[in-house]
Amino acid sequence: MNDKSIGISQQTLVSNTEDQVVPAKRFPQYCASLASTLGALAAGLTLGWTSSAGSDGKDLASEYGINISPDEFSWIGSLTTIGSAVICVPIGFFADLVGRKTTMLFMVVPFTIGWLLLIFANSVLLFYLGRFITGISGGGFCIAAPMYTAEIAEKEIRGTLGSYFQLLLCVGIFLSYIVGGFGHMKVLSIVSAIVPLVFFAIFVFMPETPIYYLQKGNEDAARKSLIKLRGAHYNVDSELQSLKAGLEESSQKNVSCLTMFKSKATIRAYIISYGLMIFQQLSGVNTVVFYASDIFEKAGSTLESKYSAIIVGAIQIIAVLASSLLVDRLGRRILLLLSIIFLFLATFVLGVYFYLQQIKEDVSAISWIPLLAVCVFICLFNFGFGPLPWMMLGEIFAPEVKGVAASSAGVLNWILAFLVTKFYTNLKDAMNISGTFWLYSVICAIGIFFVYFIVPETKGKSLEQIQRELDS
Repeated sequence: MNDKSIGISQQTLVSNTEDQVVPAKRFPQYCASLASTLGALAAGLTLGWTSSAGSDGKDLASEYGINISPDEFSWIGSLTTIGSAVICVPIGFFADLVGRKTTMLFMVVPFTIGWLLLIFANSVLLFYLGRFITGISGGGFCIAAPMYTAEIAEKEIRGTLGSYFQLLLCVGIFLSYIVGGFGHMKVLSIVSAIVPLVFFAIFVFMPETPIYYLQKGNEDAARKSLIKLRGAHYNVDSELQSLKAGLEESSQKNVSCLTMFKSKATIRAYIISYGLMIFQQLSGVNTVVFYASDIFEKAGSTLESKYSAIIVGAIQIIAVLASSLLVDRLGRRILLLLSIIFLFLATFVLGVYFYLQQIKEDVSAISWIPLLAVCVFICLFNFGFGPLPWMMLGEIFAPEVKGVAASSAGVLNWILAFLVTKFYTNLKDAMNISGTFWLYSVICAIGIFFVYFIVPETKGKSLEQIQRELDS
Protein backbone atom coordinates (compact mmCIF):
# COMPACT_ATOMS: atom_id res chain seq x y z
CA MET A 1 0.00 0.00 0.00
CA ASN A 2 2.75 2.41 1.00
CA ASP A 3 4.94 1.30 -1.90
CA LYS A 4 2.07 1.97 -4.29
CA SER A 5 1.51 5.41 -2.78
CA ILE A 6 5.18 6.18 -3.02
CA GLY A 7 5.21 5.01 -6.63
CA ILE A 8 2.29 7.27 -7.54
CA SER A 9 3.87 10.21 -5.75
CA GLN A 10 7.16 9.69 -7.56
CA GLN A 11 5.38 9.36 -10.91
CA THR A 12 3.43 12.56 -10.25
CA LEU A 13 6.60 14.34 -9.17
CA VAL A 14 8.43 13.26 -12.33
CA SER A 15 5.47 14.34 -14.48
CA ASN A 16 5.26 17.74 -12.79
CA THR A 17 9.01 18.17 -13.06
CA GLU A 18 8.86 17.41 -16.78
CA ASP A 19 6.09 19.99 -17.22
CA GLN A 20 8.29 22.57 -15.53
CA VAL A 21 11.51 21.55 -17.29
CA VAL A 22 9.95 21.67 -20.78
CA PRO A 23 8.46 25.16 -21.19
CA ALA A 24 6.61 26.21 -24.30
CA LYS A 25 8.74 27.10 -27.27
CA ARG A 26 8.38 30.72 -28.25
CA PHE A 27 10.13 30.71 -31.59
CA PRO A 28 7.07 29.24 -33.40
CA GLN A 29 4.91 31.94 -31.82
CA TYR A 30 7.26 34.71 -32.97
CA CYS A 31 7.34 33.21 -36.47
CA ALA A 32 3.54 32.96 -36.73
CA SER A 33 3.07 36.48 -35.38
CA LEU A 34 5.64 38.00 -37.74
CA ALA A 35 4.13 36.09 -40.66
CA SER A 36 0.67 37.45 -39.85
CA THR A 37 1.94 41.01 -39.53
CA LEU A 38 3.32 40.96 -43.07
CA GLY A 39 -0.29 41.94 -43.74
CA ALA A 40 0.38 45.08 -41.68
CA LEU A 41 3.39 45.76 -43.91
CA ALA A 42 1.06 45.60 -46.92
CA ALA A 43 -1.43 47.90 -45.20
CA GLY A 44 1.36 50.39 -44.40
CA LEU A 45 2.38 50.50 -48.07
CA THR A 46 -1.24 51.32 -48.90
CA LEU A 47 -1.37 54.18 -46.38
CA GLY A 48 1.93 55.72 -47.45
CA TRP A 49 1.29 55.41 -51.22
CA THR A 50 -0.34 58.85 -51.60
CA SER A 51 2.64 60.70 -50.15
CA SER A 52 4.77 59.73 -53.16
CA ALA A 53 2.25 61.09 -55.68
CA GLY A 54 3.56 64.67 -55.44
CA SER A 55 1.77 67.89 -54.54
CA ASP A 56 -1.95 67.41 -55.33
CA GLY A 57 -1.03 64.26 -57.28
CA LYS A 58 1.04 66.06 -59.94
CA ASP A 59 3.70 63.34 -60.15
CA LEU A 60 1.03 60.65 -60.37
CA ALA A 61 -0.80 62.51 -63.14
CA SER A 62 2.43 63.13 -65.06
CA GLU A 63 3.60 59.52 -64.90
CA TYR A 64 0.27 58.05 -65.99
CA GLY A 65 -0.59 60.81 -68.47
CA ILE A 66 -3.96 61.40 -66.79
CA ASN A 67 -5.45 64.74 -65.76
CA ILE A 68 -6.09 64.64 -62.01
CA SER A 69 -7.62 67.66 -60.28
CA PRO A 70 -6.81 68.44 -56.63
CA ASP A 71 -10.33 67.35 -55.64
CA GLU A 72 -9.97 64.06 -57.54
CA PHE A 73 -6.63 63.45 -55.86
CA SER A 74 -8.20 64.01 -52.45
CA TRP A 75 -10.65 61.21 -53.32
CA ILE A 76 -7.78 58.98 -54.46
CA GLY A 77 -6.10 59.57 -51.10
CA SER A 78 -9.19 59.11 -48.95
CA LEU A 79 -11.11 56.24 -50.60
CA THR A 80 -8.73 53.78 -48.94
CA THR A 81 -10.14 54.75 -45.55
CA ILE A 82 -13.72 54.24 -46.79
CA GLY A 83 -12.80 50.73 -47.93
CA SER A 84 -11.28 50.05 -44.52
CA ALA A 85 -14.42 51.31 -42.74
CA VAL A 86 -16.68 49.13 -44.92
CA ILE A 87 -14.81 45.93 -44.01
CA CYS A 88 -14.60 46.51 -40.23
CA VAL A 89 -17.94 44.90 -39.31
CA PRO A 90 -18.11 41.94 -41.76
CA ILE A 91 -14.47 40.95 -41.20
CA GLY A 92 -15.23 39.94 -37.60
CA PHE A 93 -18.11 37.69 -38.66
CA PHE A 94 -16.01 36.26 -41.50
CA ALA A 95 -13.15 35.49 -39.10
CA ASP A 96 -15.55 33.64 -36.81
CA LEU A 97 -17.09 31.76 -39.75
CA VAL A 98 -14.01 30.49 -41.64
CA GLY A 99 -11.14 31.26 -39.25
CA ARG A 100 -8.59 33.99 -38.67
CA LYS A 101 -5.98 32.38 -40.92
CA THR A 102 -8.32 31.77 -43.86
CA THR A 103 -9.70 35.30 -43.57
CA MET A 104 -6.25 36.87 -43.85
CA LEU A 105 -5.26 34.58 -46.72
CA PHE A 106 -8.45 35.57 -48.54
CA MET A 107 -7.59 39.27 -48.13
CA VAL A 108 -4.73 38.72 -50.59
CA VAL A 109 -7.27 38.43 -53.43
CA PRO A 110 -8.71 41.97 -53.18
CA PHE A 111 -5.23 43.30 -52.41
CA THR A 112 -3.93 41.84 -55.68
CA ILE A 113 -6.92 43.09 -57.68
CA GLY A 114 -6.62 46.56 -56.18
CA TRP A 115 -2.90 46.90 -56.92
CA LEU A 116 -3.35 45.61 -60.47
CA LEU A 117 -5.96 48.32 -61.03
CA LEU A 118 -3.49 50.93 -59.74
CA ILE A 119 -0.61 49.58 -61.82
CA PHE A 120 -2.59 49.55 -65.09
CA ALA A 121 -4.89 52.52 -64.37
CA ASN A 122 -5.76 54.64 -67.39
CA SER A 123 -8.45 56.77 -65.77
CA VAL A 124 -9.25 58.43 -62.47
CA LEU A 125 -12.09 55.92 -61.96
CA LEU A 126 -9.62 53.00 -61.92
CA PHE A 127 -7.54 54.87 -59.31
CA TYR A 128 -10.72 55.24 -57.23
CA LEU A 129 -11.53 51.53 -57.50
CA GLY A 130 -7.95 50.44 -56.82
CA ARG A 131 -7.61 52.58 -53.71
CA PHE A 132 -11.02 51.52 -52.36
CA ILE A 133 -10.27 47.81 -52.86
CA THR A 134 -6.78 48.00 -51.34
CA GLY A 135 -8.40 49.83 -48.42
CA ILE A 136 -10.74 46.88 -47.89
CA SER A 137 -7.78 44.51 -47.61
CA GLY A 138 -5.73 46.86 -45.44
CA GLY A 139 -8.65 47.42 -43.06
CA GLY A 140 -9.30 43.68 -42.93
CA PHE A 141 -5.75 43.02 -41.82
CA CYS A 142 -6.05 45.76 -39.16
CA ILE A 143 -8.81 43.72 -37.50
CA ALA A 144 -7.82 40.12 -38.25
CA ALA A 145 -4.04 40.22 -37.67
CA PRO A 146 -4.16 41.55 -34.06
CA MET A 147 -6.92 39.03 -33.35
CA TYR A 148 -4.74 36.20 -34.66
CA THR A 149 -1.68 37.31 -32.69
CA ALA A 150 -3.62 37.68 -29.42
CA GLU A 151 -5.02 34.16 -29.78
CA ILE A 152 -1.76 32.33 -30.54
CA ALA A 153 0.51 34.02 -27.98
CA GLU A 154 1.29 33.06 -24.40
CA LYS A 155 0.19 35.77 -21.99
CA GLU A 156 3.82 36.49 -21.01
CA ILE A 157 4.74 37.63 -24.55
CA ARG A 158 1.34 38.80 -25.81
CA GLY A 159 2.26 42.48 -25.43
CA THR A 160 5.50 42.08 -27.36
CA LEU A 161 3.86 40.14 -30.18
CA GLY A 162 0.98 42.61 -30.21
CA SER A 163 3.39 45.49 -30.86
CA TYR A 164 4.57 43.85 -34.09
CA PHE A 165 1.45 44.98 -35.96
CA GLN A 166 1.96 48.71 -35.38
CA LEU A 167 5.69 48.27 -36.00
CA LEU A 168 5.21 46.55 -39.38
CA LEU A 169 2.55 49.10 -40.32
CA CYS A 170 5.12 51.85 -39.79
CA VAL A 171 7.75 49.85 -41.70
CA GLY A 172 5.29 49.64 -44.60
CA ILE A 173 4.79 53.42 -44.60
CA PHE A 174 8.56 53.90 -44.41
CA LEU A 175 9.13 51.51 -47.31
CA SER A 176 6.56 53.37 -49.42
CA TYR A 177 8.40 56.64 -48.78
CA ILE A 178 11.72 55.10 -49.89
CA VAL A 179 10.44 53.31 -53.01
CA GLY A 180 8.16 56.19 -53.99
CA GLY A 181 10.85 58.78 -53.33
CA PHE A 182 13.52 57.17 -55.50
CA GLY A 183 11.37 55.31 -58.03
CA HIS A 184 8.20 55.73 -60.02
CA MET A 185 4.66 55.33 -58.72
CA LYS A 186 4.22 52.20 -60.84
CA VAL A 187 7.31 50.68 -59.23
CA LEU A 188 5.87 51.47 -55.80
CA SER A 189 2.57 49.85 -56.81
CA ILE A 190 4.36 46.73 -58.12
CA VAL A 191 6.37 46.37 -54.89
CA SER A 192 3.15 46.89 -52.89
CA ALA A 193 1.43 44.17 -54.94
CA ILE A 194 4.26 41.69 -54.31
CA VAL A 195 4.19 42.00 -50.49
CA PRO A 196 0.71 40.38 -50.05
CA LEU A 197 1.84 37.49 -52.28
CA VAL A 198 4.93 37.01 -50.10
CA PHE A 199 2.64 37.09 -47.06
CA PHE A 200 0.45 34.37 -48.61
CA ALA A 201 3.45 32.16 -49.45
CA ILE A 202 4.70 32.33 -45.84
CA PHE A 203 1.50 32.51 -43.82
CA VAL A 204 -0.17 29.55 -45.54
CA PHE A 205 2.15 27.28 -43.51
CA MET A 206 1.18 28.83 -40.15
CA PRO A 207 -1.43 27.20 -37.88
CA GLU A 208 -4.96 28.43 -37.28
CA THR A 209 -5.59 29.74 -33.76
CA PRO A 210 -6.61 27.17 -31.14
CA ILE A 211 -9.41 29.46 -29.94
CA TYR A 212 -11.10 29.36 -33.35
CA TYR A 213 -11.03 25.57 -33.34
CA LEU A 214 -12.47 25.47 -29.82
CA GLN A 215 -15.25 27.84 -30.89
CA LYS A 216 -16.09 25.32 -33.60
CA GLY A 217 -15.99 22.43 -31.11
CA ASN A 218 -12.90 20.83 -32.69
CA GLU A 219 -10.74 20.10 -29.66
CA ASP A 220 -8.36 17.77 -31.53
CA ALA A 221 -7.51 20.49 -34.07
CA ALA A 222 -7.06 22.98 -31.23
CA ARG A 223 -4.62 20.62 -29.52
CA LYS A 224 -2.62 20.16 -32.74
CA SER A 225 -2.51 23.92 -33.22
CA LEU A 226 -1.19 24.45 -29.69
CA ILE A 227 1.44 21.75 -30.19
CA LYS A 228 2.67 23.51 -33.34
CA LEU A 229 2.81 26.82 -31.49
CA ARG A 230 4.25 25.57 -28.18
CA GLY A 231 6.40 22.61 -29.25
CA ALA A 232 5.89 18.84 -29.31
CA HIS A 233 7.26 18.30 -25.79
CA TYR A 234 5.07 20.91 -24.12
CA ASN A 235 2.04 19.62 -22.22
CA VAL A 236 -0.79 21.60 -23.85
CA ASP A 237 -3.68 20.05 -21.90
CA SER A 238 -3.61 22.60 -19.07
CA GLU A 239 -3.66 25.56 -21.44
CA LEU A 240 -6.30 23.91 -23.58
CA GLN A 241 -8.60 23.46 -20.59
CA SER A 242 -8.03 27.06 -19.53
CA LEU A 243 -9.00 28.30 -23.01
CA LYS A 244 -12.12 26.13 -22.98
CA ALA A 245 -13.16 27.45 -19.57
CA GLY A 246 -12.69 31.05 -20.73
CA LEU A 247 -14.83 30.49 -23.83
CA GLU A 248 -17.58 28.78 -21.83
CA GLU A 249 -17.64 31.62 -19.31
CA SER A 250 -17.79 34.19 -22.11
CA SER A 251 -20.63 32.36 -23.88
CA GLN A 252 -22.65 32.32 -20.66
CA LYS A 253 -22.33 36.10 -20.42
CA ASN A 254 -23.60 36.92 -23.92
CA VAL A 255 -26.05 39.80 -23.63
CA SER A 256 -28.08 41.93 -25.99
CA CYS A 257 -26.87 45.31 -27.22
CA LEU A 258 -29.63 46.99 -25.19
CA THR A 259 -28.41 45.34 -21.99
CA MET A 260 -24.82 46.36 -22.77
CA PHE A 261 -25.70 50.03 -22.81
CA LYS A 262 -27.44 49.80 -19.43
CA SER A 263 -24.11 49.08 -17.74
CA LYS A 264 -22.33 52.18 -16.42
CA ALA A 265 -18.94 50.54 -16.97
CA THR A 266 -19.77 49.82 -20.61
CA ILE A 267 -21.08 53.33 -21.24
CA ARG A 268 -17.92 54.87 -19.77
CA ALA A 269 -15.76 52.46 -21.75
CA TYR A 270 -17.49 53.54 -24.97
CA ILE A 271 -16.98 57.22 -24.10
CA ILE A 272 -13.29 56.62 -23.41
CA SER A 273 -12.62 54.47 -26.48
CA TYR A 274 -14.62 56.65 -28.89
CA GLY A 275 -13.03 59.78 -27.46
CA LEU A 276 -9.53 58.38 -27.93
CA MET A 277 -10.36 57.39 -31.53
CA ILE A 278 -11.77 60.87 -32.26
CA PHE A 279 -8.69 62.67 -30.95
CA GLN A 280 -6.38 60.14 -32.61
CA GLN A 281 -7.74 60.91 -36.07
CA LEU A 282 -8.72 64.58 -35.68
CA SER A 283 -5.17 65.36 -34.54
CA GLY A 284 -4.45 65.37 -38.29
CA VAL A 285 -2.19 62.33 -38.36
CA ASN A 286 -3.39 61.04 -41.72
CA THR A 287 -2.84 64.47 -43.22
CA VAL A 288 0.80 64.21 -42.16
CA VAL A 289 1.21 60.58 -43.28
CA PHE A 290 -0.66 60.87 -46.59
CA TYR A 291 0.66 64.29 -47.57
CA ALA A 292 4.10 64.42 -45.93
CA SER A 293 5.90 65.30 -49.17
CA ASP A 294 3.29 67.94 -50.00
CA ILE A 295 3.70 69.59 -46.59
CA PHE A 296 7.48 69.81 -46.92
CA GLU A 297 7.23 71.12 -50.47
CA LYS A 298 4.86 73.92 -49.41
CA ALA A 299 7.09 74.68 -46.43
CA GLY A 300 9.96 75.48 -48.80
CA SER A 301 12.28 73.20 -46.84
CA THR A 302 15.88 73.17 -48.07
CA LEU A 303 15.85 69.38 -47.69
CA GLU A 304 14.20 67.54 -50.58
CA SER A 305 10.67 66.47 -49.68
CA LYS A 306 11.40 62.79 -50.38
CA TYR A 307 14.26 62.79 -47.84
CA SER A 308 12.08 64.58 -45.30
CA ALA A 309 9.35 61.97 -45.73
CA ILE A 310 11.87 59.14 -45.30
CA ILE A 311 13.11 60.70 -42.05
CA VAL A 312 9.50 60.87 -40.84
CA GLY A 313 9.00 57.18 -41.69
CA ALA A 314 12.13 56.15 -39.80
CA ILE A 315 11.04 58.13 -36.74
CA GLN A 316 7.70 56.30 -36.74
CA ILE A 317 9.49 52.98 -36.39
CA ILE A 318 11.75 54.19 -33.57
CA ALA A 319 8.78 55.69 -31.68
CA VAL A 320 6.74 52.47 -31.83
CA LEU A 321 9.72 50.48 -30.52
CA ALA A 322 10.15 52.96 -27.65
CA SER A 323 6.44 52.85 -26.80
CA SER A 324 6.41 49.04 -26.67
CA LEU A 325 9.28 49.13 -24.16
CA LEU A 326 7.77 51.81 -21.91
CA VAL A 327 4.02 51.22 -21.95
CA ASP A 328 4.10 48.57 -19.19
CA ARG A 329 6.54 50.65 -17.09
CA LEU A 330 5.18 54.19 -17.26
CA GLY A 331 1.54 53.37 -17.92
CA ARG A 332 -1.00 54.23 -20.62
CA ARG A 333 -2.32 57.52 -19.25
CA ILE A 334 1.03 59.32 -18.89
CA LEU A 335 2.07 58.30 -22.43
CA LEU A 336 -1.27 59.51 -23.81
CA LEU A 337 -0.87 62.85 -22.01
CA LEU A 338 2.70 63.36 -23.23
CA SER A 339 1.63 62.39 -26.72
CA ILE A 340 -1.34 64.76 -27.02
CA ILE A 341 0.55 67.69 -25.44
CA PHE A 342 3.32 67.43 -28.03
CA LEU A 343 0.81 66.92 -30.84
CA PHE A 344 -0.75 70.21 -29.80
CA LEU A 345 2.63 71.97 -29.77
CA ALA A 346 3.72 70.52 -33.12
CA THR A 347 0.55 71.47 -34.98
CA PHE A 348 0.55 74.93 -33.40
CA VAL A 349 4.15 75.55 -34.49
CA LEU A 350 3.39 74.33 -38.02
CA GLY A 351 0.47 76.75 -38.14
CA VAL A 352 2.71 79.63 -37.05
CA TYR A 353 5.35 78.78 -39.66
CA PHE A 354 2.88 78.62 -42.53
CA TYR A 355 1.21 81.84 -41.33
CA LEU A 356 4.55 83.67 -41.42
CA GLN A 357 5.13 82.26 -44.89
CA GLN A 358 1.64 83.33 -45.92
CA ILE A 359 2.17 86.98 -44.91
CA LYS A 360 5.39 87.04 -46.92
CA GLU A 361 7.76 86.97 -44.00
CA ASP A 362 11.26 85.66 -44.74
CA VAL A 363 11.30 82.18 -43.20
CA SER A 364 14.41 80.85 -44.95
CA ALA A 365 16.38 81.02 -41.69
CA ILE A 366 13.88 78.70 -39.98
CA SER A 367 13.06 76.41 -42.91
CA TRP A 368 14.09 73.48 -40.71
CA ILE A 369 11.07 74.01 -38.43
CA PRO A 370 8.50 72.05 -40.52
CA LEU A 371 10.71 68.97 -40.57
CA LEU A 372 11.34 69.21 -36.82
CA ALA A 373 7.66 69.81 -36.03
CA VAL A 374 6.49 66.93 -38.24
CA CYS A 375 9.14 64.62 -36.75
CA VAL A 376 8.00 65.55 -33.23
CA PHE A 377 4.37 65.00 -34.26
CA ILE A 378 5.05 61.58 -35.81
CA CYS A 379 7.32 60.48 -32.97
CA LEU A 380 4.92 61.43 -30.18
CA PHE A 381 1.86 60.17 -32.06
CA ASN A 382 3.38 56.71 -32.45
CA PHE A 383 4.67 56.94 -28.87
CA GLY A 384 1.15 57.29 -27.47
CA PHE A 385 -1.94 58.14 -29.48
CA GLY A 386 -1.09 55.78 -32.33
CA PRO A 387 -1.03 52.35 -30.60
CA LEU A 388 -2.58 53.00 -27.17
CA PRO A 389 -6.24 53.69 -28.12
CA TRP A 390 -6.31 50.25 -29.76
CA MET A 391 -4.54 48.64 -26.80
CA MET A 392 -6.96 50.21 -24.30
CA LEU A 393 -9.89 49.08 -26.41
CA GLY A 394 -8.94 45.53 -25.44
CA GLU A 395 -8.51 46.44 -21.78
CA ILE A 396 -11.56 48.51 -20.80
CA PHE A 397 -14.35 46.39 -22.31
CA ALA A 398 -15.68 43.18 -20.83
CA PRO A 399 -15.18 40.13 -23.11
CA GLU A 400 -18.89 39.83 -23.90
CA VAL A 401 -19.02 43.32 -25.47
CA LYS A 402 -15.50 43.53 -26.89
CA GLY A 403 -16.42 42.24 -30.35
CA VAL A 404 -19.13 44.86 -30.93
CA ALA A 405 -16.94 47.55 -29.41
CA ALA A 406 -13.93 46.74 -31.62
CA SER A 407 -16.01 46.73 -34.80
CA SER A 408 -17.83 49.97 -34.04
CA ALA A 409 -14.63 51.73 -32.91
CA GLY A 410 -12.91 50.54 -36.09
CA VAL A 411 -15.70 51.96 -38.26
CA LEU A 412 -15.58 55.28 -36.38
CA ASN A 413 -11.80 55.43 -36.69
CA TRP A 414 -11.74 54.87 -40.46
CA ILE A 415 -14.64 57.25 -41.13
CA LEU A 416 -12.79 59.98 -39.26
CA ALA A 417 -9.63 59.11 -41.20
CA PHE A 418 -11.64 59.55 -44.40
CA LEU A 419 -12.95 62.96 -43.33
CA VAL A 420 -9.46 64.18 -42.42
CA THR A 421 -7.80 62.99 -45.62
CA LYS A 422 -10.66 63.89 -47.99
CA PHE A 423 -11.19 67.40 -46.72
CA TYR A 424 -7.56 68.34 -46.07
CA THR A 425 -7.41 69.99 -49.51
CA ASN A 426 -10.74 71.77 -48.89
CA LEU A 427 -9.61 72.98 -45.46
CA LYS A 428 -6.31 74.11 -46.93
CA ASP A 429 -8.15 76.14 -49.59
CA ALA A 430 -10.70 77.59 -47.14
CA MET A 431 -8.46 78.29 -44.13
CA ASN A 432 -4.99 78.21 -45.68
CA ILE A 433 -2.57 75.54 -44.52
CA SER A 434 -1.79 77.59 -41.40
CA GLY A 435 -5.44 77.66 -40.32
CA THR A 436 -5.73 73.92 -40.97
CA PHE A 437 -2.91 73.11 -38.57
CA TRP A 438 -4.26 75.56 -35.99
CA LEU A 439 -7.59 73.71 -36.16
CA TYR A 440 -5.75 70.48 -35.43
CA SER A 441 -3.97 72.17 -32.51
CA VAL A 442 -7.30 73.30 -30.99
CA ILE A 443 -8.62 69.75 -31.20
CA CYS A 444 -5.44 68.42 -29.56
CA ALA A 445 -5.83 71.02 -26.77
CA ILE A 446 -9.32 69.67 -26.05
CA GLY A 447 -7.83 66.17 -26.15
CA ILE A 448 -5.41 67.09 -23.33
CA PHE A 449 -8.34 67.80 -21.00
CA PHE A 450 -10.15 64.65 -22.15
CA VAL A 451 -7.20 62.41 -21.28
CA TYR A 452 -6.52 64.16 -17.97
CA PHE A 453 -10.11 64.09 -16.67
CA ILE A 454 -11.71 61.09 -18.40
CA VAL A 455 -9.15 58.41 -19.27
CA PRO A 456 -8.21 56.03 -16.41
CA GLU A 457 -4.91 54.25 -15.90
CA THR A 458 -5.14 50.53 -16.70
CA LYS A 459 -1.51 49.49 -16.19
CA GLY A 460 -1.16 46.43 -13.99
CA LYS A 461 -4.90 46.15 -13.33
CA SER A 462 -7.03 43.09 -13.94
CA LEU A 463 -10.18 43.22 -16.04
CA GLU A 464 -12.26 42.94 -12.87
CA GLN A 465 -10.47 45.92 -11.28
CA ILE A 466 -10.92 48.06 -14.39
CA GLN A 467 -14.62 47.17 -14.63
CA ARG A 468 -15.17 48.04 -10.95
CA GLU A 469 -13.48 51.43 -11.39
CA LEU A 470 -15.51 52.23 -14.51
CA ASP A 471 -18.71 51.21 -12.73
CA SER A 472 -18.02 53.35 -9.66
